[in-house]
Amino acid sequence: MSMQQVVLPIIGMTCANCVSTLERASKKGSGVAEATFNLANERGMVAFDPEETTLKEIVERIEKYGYQVPTGELSLPIPKKWLPADIGAKLTQLMGVLGIITAESNGGEVAVRYIPTVIKPKDLLHQLAAAGFQVPEDSLIEEDVEGIARKKEVAHQRRLLILGIILSTPLFILSMGRDFQLLPMSLMHAGWMDWLFLILATPVQFIVGWDYYVGAFKSVRGGGASMDVLVALGSSAAYFYSIFVMAGVFPGHVYFEVSALIITLIKVGKFLEARAKGNTSAAVRELLSLQAETAHVIRLGEEIEIAFEDVLEGDIIVVRPGEKIPVDGVLVEGKSTIDESMVTGESMPVSKAPGDKVIGATINQTGMFKFRATNVGESTLLSQIIKLVEAAQATRAPIQRVADQISAVFVPVVLVIATITFVVWYFFVPLPPASDVTAITRALINTVAVLVIACPCAMGLATPTAIIVGTGLGAKHGILFKNGEILERAGGVHSVIFDKTGTLTEGKPAVTDIYAIEQGQESEVLRICASLEQGSEHPIGTAILAEVKQREMELLPLTDFQALEGRGIEGTLPVGKGLVASPRYLKEIGYLTADVHADIIAGWQNQGKTVVGVALDGRLMGLVAVADTLKKEAKQAVSLLHQRRISTALLTGDNRRTAEAIAAQLGIDEVYAEVMPGDKAETVRKAQEGNQVVAMVGDGINDAPALAQASVGIALGTGTDVAIETADIVLIKGDVTGVVNAIHLSKKVFKTIKQNLFWAFFYNVVLIPVAALGWLHPMFAAAAMAISSIFVVSNSLRLRRYHLLG
Repeated sequence: MSMQQVVLPIIGMTCANCVSTLERASKKGSGVAEATFNLANERGMVAFDPEETTLKEIVERIEKYGYQVPTGELSLPIPKKWLPADIGAKLTQLMGVLGIITAESNGGEVAVRYIPTVIKPKDLLHQLAAAGFQVPEDSLIEEDVEGIARKKEVAHQRRLLILGIILSTPLFILSMGRDFQLLPMSLMHAGWMDWLFLILATPVQFIVGWDYYVGAFKSVRGGGASMDVLVALGSSAAYFYSIFVMAGVFPGHVYFEVSALIITLIKVGKFLEARAKGNTSAAVRELLSLQAETAHVIRLGEEIEIAFEDVLEGDIIVVRPGEKIPVDGVLVEGKSTIDESMVTGESMPVSKAPGDKVIGATINQTGMFKFRATNVGESTLLSQIIKLVEAAQATRAPIQRVADQISAVFVPVVLVIATITFVVWYFFVPLPPASDVTAITRALINTVAVLVIACPCAMGLATPTAIIVGTGLGAKHGILFKNGEILERAGGVHSVIFDKTGTLTEGKPAVTDIYAIEQGQESEVLRICASLEQGSEHPIGTAILAEVKQREMELLPLTDFQALEGRGIEGTLPVGKGLVASPRYLKEIGYLTADVHADIIAGWQNQGKTVVGVALDGRLMGLVAVADTLKKEAKQAVSLLHQRRISTALLTGDNRRTAEAIAAQLGIDEVYAEVMPGDKAETVRKAQEGNQVVAMVGDGINDAPALAQASVGIALGTGTDVAIETADIVLIKGDVTGVVNAIHLSKKVFKTIKQNLFWAFFYNVVLIPVAALGWLHPMFAAAAMAISSIFVVSNSLRLRRYHLLG
């Protein structure tokens, strides 16, 4: 059985060490091939072999280490006629459905627990019905299980934060008032003040801060050391030291306000960070909100309204002005203009007529029309876009691995530094004369400051937050990055190679010239050429057939059709054996010898036209010229790439004269002409020599090998499925300025990531020594730690305001 891949929501992630802990936890045992977790959107992508492990076991491994996977639950009555053996078989059947974690019978009911990011509620209903359960349509409430769980978690953290503020504020005021002798003398030396501080600090330490103890325990048990370890150690050191002071073990005064404020300030930072992190994945939520809720479908001759999930492939759907199109399809009746901006980013409405494709979630503006559903459910363009965006946001860029590797050893290193700090300050640095603190107090305070300032939250958030915002912004503008690695690599592109037909040109060529060897036989040359092209799917053949159709000419029946790769086509007609081929091939086989023919061909090719020759029974009949119009944005895209010092090249199977004429019109630097489809990938490979990062842009089946070979393969969304599947980046609009946007967005995202990482590392590199030298109070350390994380997230969110071309 092949690997299964799932996206799991995770609650409880706090820092980069949580990422490594979750990855270790997921891979404990056999069966998990890959596990990648993202701190910014708190999701993980896990690929596993269902023959070796189950989704239930993976979830249990994750929950064992203190993290929560939000799940939905559903209970249904078991039909009374079922025997115990029937129930066991049905439960086994349900457990085989990807997304269902448990299916257990209890007192005449079956309880099903499922993961909503893996199996949708509607799909769950269908699986239950298929297993034989009576499932009322209203038995499953459409609810955002993950969203509800996250809201509960935020509400829980808010309650803890409020409790911490209520208790820490008077504790801080009274403690500072006593330290700076601002309180009345009756309170300055009151013995009960320490007991009041203890009463205020204890709930903060063990209720507000309990999550840090649990997290620290499970982190250490998992073989790592997370932010929770540092917070728990730092706050506990101040709290229990104060207890010992009250018990008379140590001289000096208590530091309950330090322990309480460390926890409260960090809780403030994590709460604000959680709210800000929620905004990073706004793009996916916006995409989800675009989907229509219902569809007007014609069934049994009547128009009925159904949920969009229930639309079947082949259904005829009616759409009126102002309504959203529920699924993808082909228009069969009526005309209209459609606003496709929410999916493609194209601001201008698009005119549609019978035969044109329509996209689900776009808005019908003017006329009423009917269309046939071709892609429904998970196969619609919107669903595919959401899947690609979620997959990209769940992956890590190479630059993030560096940060993760540093974070993995960071906490143990900090613990060593903290230990050294304590030892040096306690044993080797003498107290100044008339000091009001003891050696152990001073050593402890400085050690606590080191522990608190070093929390690696900012390092863990630096990369994923920027990637999530960047991929979301790209999706909003019709640019889909398939993973974080490609988002990073695209910014380093040195050169871009463009396919010609359908990429730089409209892909809709038209016949412009016909030359016949025998005067007056132009129509016959065109008829023979078109009759042979009946078996071809090449754009040139389509143009020739369109010309024949317009002239209302009758085609001859074709047999023995054969495509000559990169050369032409041949077949048998009632009038003889025919051949349509490139001038180069005709010359090779001796069909093109006259200088006059060479002059005609050269003249047409110099005008940027593609020329084919038509032969019958070994004799040249004539020549046909076809021209394709350039896309209006192609010249701008090439110019913008040159402004960014990125070289350009044209790759085509067309003849050199035509290719060079088009390259000259667009200002393209280099031309690879007369390249056979099988040689395109090798051409790209040669361009990559010398560590050149080469992007290939194409849209056809024959471009797929070159797209796969390129450092960055970019496919136009208007192209073939094979090209789109092979490419690393998909431009939904089919607009080549998207190439510039993709490269520029990548540069912008990674500039932001570098800013984030610089701040995170600089902050730790500078402030840890400051704390170790005794120049940073623990309370300020806690505040600075919280501010650093908020800064990193906020800096990433600035990308949402960035404007792309078009």
